[in-house]
Amino acid sequence: QLQLVETGGNLVHTGGSLTLSCVASGSTLDSNVIGWFRQAPGTQREGISCISMETGNTYYADSVKDRFTISGDSAKNTVYLTMDNLKPEDTAVYYCAAILYTRALVTSPELYDVWGQGTQVTVSA
Repeated sequence: QLQLVETGGNLVHTGGSLTLSCVASGSTLDSNVIGWFRQAPGTQREGISCISMETGNTYYADSVKDRFTISGDSAKNTVYLTMDNLKPEDTAVYYCAAILYTRALVTSPELYDVWGQGTQVTVSA
């Protein structure tokens, strides 16, 4: 059974960078779509990026395009989210999640099958 664990959250200053990791266990990430989501207090969970581990195709929401980069390492069973030029509005709990056995690049949370526990990212002004 696939399990996901996010690491890498931290406190950074505006303009700084962070790389989040989503480490999978129990099953391979191949043939799945892995998405990154974030949720700030009082807001809905927002899908910001996803990657097809089979094709390597990626998707970015406008709010993070040209600042965030998603990548996957099948050998390490890990997906990364590299975040550059961070802004205070990026402050949130960041989650990774998986849709099993698909190539569809979607970011609706209700379509995802497996979730990690989240990691906090705080960007100070």
